[in-house]
Amino acid sequence: MSPFPTSTVLGYPRIGPRRELKRALESYWDGRSTRAELERAGAELRARTWRRLAGLGLEGLPSNTFSLYDHVLDTAVLLGAVPERYREAADPYFAMARGTDGLAPLRMTKWFDTNYHCLVPELGPDTAFKLDAAKPLGEIREARALGYETRPVFVGPVTFLLLAGALDRLDDVLPLYEQLLGELAAEGVAWAQLDEPALAADRTPEELAAVRAAYERLGAVRARPRLFVASYFGEPGAALPALAATPVEAIGLDLVRGGVPAVDLAGKTVVAGVVSGRDVWRTPPERALATLAALSATGAERVVVSTSCSLLHVPHDLADEPELDPALRARLAFADQKVAEVVALAGALDDLPASGPRESGPSVALPVPPPDGGRSPYPVRAAAQAARLGLPPLPVTTIGSFPQTGELRAARAAVAAGTLTEDAYERRVAAEIERVIRLQERLGLDVLVHGEPERNDMVQYFAERLDGFAVTRNGWVQSYGSRCTRPPILHGDVRRPAPITVRWAEHARSLTDKPVKGMLTGPVTIVAWSFRRDDLPLRDVVFQVAEAVREEVADLEAAGLPIIQVDEPALRELLPLRRAAQEEYLEWAVAAYRRATSGAGDSTQIHTHLCYSDADQILAAIDGLDADVTTIESARSGARILGAVEGFGRGLGPGVYDIHSPRVPPAEEVEELLRRTLRALPAGRVWVNPDCGLKTRTYEQVEAALTNVVTAARRLRAGLSPA
Repeated sequence: MSPFPTSTVLGYPRIGPRRELKRALESYWDGRSTRAELERAGAELRARTWRRLAGLGLEGLPSNTFSLYDHVLDTAVLLGAVPERYREAADPYFAMARGTDGLAPLRMTKWFDTNYHCLVPELGPDTAFKLDAAKPLGEIREARALGYETRPVFVGPVTFLLLAGALDRLDDVLPLYEQLLGELAAEGVAWAQLDEPALAADRTPEELAAVRAAYERLGAVRARPRLFVASYFGEPGAALPALAATPVEAIGLDLVRGGVPAVDLAGKTVVAGVVSGRDVWRTPPERALATLAALSATGAERVVVSTSCSLLHVPHDLADEPELDPALRARLAFADQKVAEVVALAGALDDLPASGPRESGPSVALPVPPPDGGRSPYPVRAAAQAARLGLPPLPVTTIGSFPQTGELRAARAAVAAGTLTEDAYERRVAAEIERVIRLQERLGLDVLVHGEPERNDMVQYFAERLDGFAVTRNGWVQSYGSRCTRPPILHGDVRRPAPITVRWAEHARSLTDKPVKGMLTGPVTIVAWSFRRDDLPLRDVVFQVAEAVREEVADLEAAGLPIIQVDEPALRELLPLRRAAQEEYLEWAVAAYRRATSGAGDSTQIHTHLCYSDADQILAAIDGLDADVTTIESARSGARILGAVEGFGRGLGPGVYDIHSPRVPPAEEVEELLRRTLRALPAGRVWVNPDCGLKTRTYEQVEAALTNVVTAARRLRAGLSPA
């Protein structure tokens, strides 16, 4: 049997160094290209990836890590777990991902504690599984035609079923994995990778028994490739001895977020994740080599060098960022540089020269501000706000952003290229803000936003205006589907040199008599959606950003904004996977938010927003933020948040419109969601809003959807008693 290669990665960015996949997807969705053309674009990206990895000297090349939308969705298709209602759609795959005019998409959540969004498999007692291995087999053959043997990668059965909340279907799913292994063996595949990141979270005895049972059974398959089970995003804990007791030949460990385990791994190949797949910092070779040496005490038969997880979470290539400060560049490694690190470590396990640790950020940190609250009790604030705002019951608002048109993006690029003056660009921004204000007035919204036309991204926009951050030109990372972000690099102490949002907020307020919200991103989210420095505790970094946000809140309030929204969609995302660390995190994360908003007066209404992050699991912490109004994703997840909101003591807006789908919800559907909300909450505390910002939608879609949202709210408002 073929031994495991000495170097590998668990996955690689798939969007393309210039977002080639994004453009191909959106062309197909807009009807400008065919599905065959989309598939060809995907094949070109895969070929480029294999050539690049081989050219960097990597021995173990993965396949089936590419996806046209999401690897969890791909696994559902692999197993035939396609709900019946999607099967007659013109394109069932994208109907599940994005919905159609008559179909809502599958629910979306975060891939563990990352900012990558995955689809949630929908399994029921009647789901009839059937293997369809065309995609992974096709990619193996594609690579072989180029001269490369690859290791196909799959979401493991335990993680897949835990994501779906259907571990009781394990005995129904395992025969398909057995069949899959047989087909891979017939194809001549030497190794298959099964990803089980769910092992990095706390698991019950029953779940641990399922891990052992699953891999005892798969390991017993006679004709199969050798099995590599990869856990990542933390230590596998009690799952590791359970896994080690099975016949799997290789086990992957995240040795960046976890330590060398005190578990007997005799006879196993250990795929050592010593190069981080989650950040952009260079790997100190002496530390990685010490970790690799310590693995010998586990009795491992063989040690392979790898990344801690897939490189899906980092940009492609640092060479694309010549404008970064040279001192900072010397500390960085993107995907290609991390592959080179893996190769170098694999080639020098014994004699790689030790070097000093990489330089860190400034040695003197700003003092951490106290985690005080400082606002009056909610009933006092609510009375002052009601008197100031005079809003009707069930007030309608949006989350903040309106569509980012091609013209706006082109104008922003032209300013960067020097072909459009700053004054001309600002005139376009001002005109777009007026367009957004007039549209909201015409549609009948009650609390308006300026639409954020000046912002490229809800985190990058602030990072560009705060000290301590650097931004990239091509550092794109996939968030979901065709959606990409450029996470800033938080490398030093954070300060706010000048107000950031006040000018455009004041302009919007001057255009209307209706209340206008000031829009800010919260401290936890700014840090979570950046590549953050690792020379200070995470808490201290977040509190530095909280102080900057606090200053911005004060300036917006002084400018007369009656409502200020400080979004924290990453609050749940940063929650540690292990319960033992969660209470401490939530305590300081809530304290940081309260610090950021603590200066606001009683009559200034503070809003926050969360989306696509299973927020029902941390509702007590959300309540602890003490925001006057919380808007939260609900429509896409089937309003399941409503089962947990009893006792929520302030304003709440469970979303009634899934903005991540082009589908326009009819007014009757919105009205039903609102009726369900009113059964869970008193009408006086219910707000009406979409699930998230509208920047990814078109104006045509937004106008139709918001018309229906306002219609539904007014129907229900008319039926409310004066009390």
